[in-house]
Amino acid sequence: MAYHPISGGTEIPLLDDTVDGFVDNKGRPVRRSSSGGWRSAAFIIGVEVAERFAYYGIASNLISFLIGPLGQSTAAAAANVNTWSGAASLLPLLGAFVADAYLGRYYTIIVASLVYILGLGLLAVSAVLPSPSTSGCQKNSELASCSPPQLQVILFFFALYLVAVGQGGHKPCVQAFGADQFDGQDPAEGKAKSSFFNWWYFSMCFGTLATLSFLNYIQDNQGWGLGFGIPCIVMVIALLIFLLGTKTYRYSIDGDEKSPFVRIGQVFVSAARNWRTTDSSLAVEEVARGTLPHQGSQQFRFLNKALLSPDGSKEVGKVCSVSDVEEAKALLRLFPIWTTCLGYAIVFAQSSTFFTKQGITMDRSLGSGFVIPAASLQSFITLGIIIFIPIYDRIFVPIARSLTRKPSGITMLQRIGTGIFFSTISMVIAALVEIERLKTAEEYGLIDMPNVTVPMSVFWLIPQYILFGIADVFTMVGLQEFFYDQVPNDLRSIGLALYLSIFGIGSLLSSFLISVVDKTTSWFNDNLNQAHLDYFYWLLAGLSAVGLVSYLYFAKSYIYNRVNTM
Repeated sequence: MAYHPISGGTEIPLLDDTVDGFVDNKGRPVRRSSSGGWRSAAFIIGVEVAERFAYYGIASNLISFLIGPLGQSTAAAAANVNTWSGAASLLPLLGAFVADAYLGRYYTIIVASLVYILGLGLLAVSAVLPSPSTSGCQKNSELASCSPPQLQVILFFFALYLVAVGQGGHKPCVQAFGADQFDGQDPAEGKAKSSFFNWWYFSMCFGTLATLSFLNYIQDNQGWGLGFGIPCIVMVIALLIFLLGTKTYRYSIDGDEKSPFVRIGQVFVSAARNWRTTDSSLAVEEVARGTLPHQGSQQFRFLNKALLSPDGSKEVGKVCSVSDVEEAKALLRLFPIWTTCLGYAIVFAQSSTFFTKQGITMDRSLGSGFVIPAASLQSFITLGIIIFIPIYDRIFVPIARSLTRKPSGITMLQRIGTGIFFSTISMVIAALVEIERLKTAEEYGLIDMPNVTVPMSVFWLIPQYILFGIADVFTMVGLQEFFYDQVPNDLRSIGLALYLSIFGIGSLLSSFLISVVDKTTSWFNDNLNQAHLDYFYWLLAGLSAVGLVSYLYFAKSYIYNRVNTM
């Protein structure tokens, strides 16, 4: 490898070994041969595995803690889980803004990890505070005496939302920072970058699987203090792992141009100011500025008015550039896709709430004396993902590639739509299984006996969990790649935050839907044998089907932001 000297006798590699737009941790031009790629991504993926272990250590069994130690009703607990999950999925918008506008992804990850660790520590403390025992509550006729101490409730929810804040800074930045380690302009690294999203999700699922198969058992059998304390320790280790890779990472360079938020915001402001501009005047300026490089320039044409100044001035700073206008259009194109995926997100929220509550009522015995924790049933989603991702990446994609001649086999939007279809089918199956569970409870005279196990194996729930996993392989990974790839380069943390916000809004909508249904129907009951979850599942299947049809309509007319995007 050839080098040339710079001031101070320092040598840097020639351009064929440098990566444009990136530097090392000391601000020097970064060498392709000694930075980034899978060597750096391995550290970052390891951090994500640990973070998912910690996050799902709370999320997967949260409904059990709320119903148990905190004494909430099933509907109230499910609504609280969805509200918290929604907040945790919306806060990445704030974390991504801080990263892209101020701190950068690396330092945002460090700060967010520290907040995360603090929240997990306080959560463990809140869980070990003394609270009324279940037997004491049953003996005492006064309901107030069964309520947990107010200090415990306040500390628990403060810690819970502190974790959400930490996750909000951590989640969008870690994945974007990992994808940054691959140069999309290099043929070899570009191919690896496409696979990165598959293997990122594959590895992440191991953290989730460890939670569902190990941590949930500890929470149910060894206590919540230990069950919440272990994720705190794991996050400390995760932060140390992340710091170990500091010298190998590639760090994006902040250019001298204005913040992308300012540039794109100025487009909308300028277009609004020029709303009186005639089509003829706009057409003249479009031709002069060359704003028709591709079909997408004709979409949202009203934004082209930002190319003009109200006073006719051409001074720099008073009119927007063509690239600024195209970036604004690229963001605007995402919102129909974002909106039509909300139905999928509402369905996604059910696996950690009503599915778990369903499992509690069923026969969970395995062999002599071992009872499967209900929350651990979610591990079948993870197993479905772990099994199907290699099949997708190594078998499905090559076959599809040979048929479609596309490098990724199918487009990102086709991938997302396939997953939405599978999620709709999963809700249909969930409704049918619930009908069978209610029928079994009635046959054995258990309608008024909620604490007696329904003699129906919990493994009846496996198909709906497996279908959830397959749907995730298509839709979740597809959404991650889509929202990373289709936003301007400077806003990729925001892009991934937008993807996460789908599930935040979806969780909040699920919480709202549960509240409305609870107040207007008798579908929900603390005694599930008297409830009608099957009706709710049919409702969700219908909403998901409507969302799929809407999605297909907008996906068909979507114009990709990059010509080489699949």
